[in-house]
Amino acid sequence: MEKGLSGARMQDIANEAGINKALVHYYFRCKEKLFEVIFKEAASKLFPRIVAIVNEEIPLFDKIRNFTRQYLEVVIENPYLPMFVLNEMHKQPHAFHAKMFGNNPPDFSKLARQIDEEYQQGIIKAVNPAHLIMNMMSMCVFPFIGKPMIQEVMKIDDLQFRYLMEQRKTEIANFIIDSIKK
Repeated sequence: MEKGLSGARMQDIANEAGINKALVHYYFRCKEKLFEVIFKEAASKLFPRIVAIVNEEIPLFDKIRNFTRQYLEVVIENPYLPMFVLNEMHKQPHAFHAKMFGNNPPDFSKLARQIDEEYQQGIIKAVNPAHLIMNMMSMCVFPFIGKPMIQEVMKIDDLQFRYLMEQRKTEIANFIIDSIKK
């Protein structure tokens, strides 16, 4: 996950796993098959959770809290996942989307209707659902993509960075909710 499909070599993978390269080839035959297994494992940790949260029949603020908490819990434990997903997604967007969600993509139109309903009820301000979704995703993803820069600028180590990410589980949700509630 750290180097992506094109950046990883089978020898590097074998070295990291503490086994010989022949064993990696025996079980996976090629880097592409190994990549598929690794991606499916990584995706299975995150994407079903996202789909479930988007489809939940709960108030929007709870959905925002659940999304940020669940997303960050997975990514804190798998910090290379966002960069891995972004790199692979840009290579083949349509194929990647199918690999991520299969036949069960999140129904963002349902979320957009919920946002509109909560606006009509006077719970939230008028907000473009696309911007709300992009704001939540970018606030969760960017710190992991920009981690080296963030650590350098803020003069923090890995432990301090992790502590900040733990705080973001609630900070992001509170920020988003405060920006849209009436």
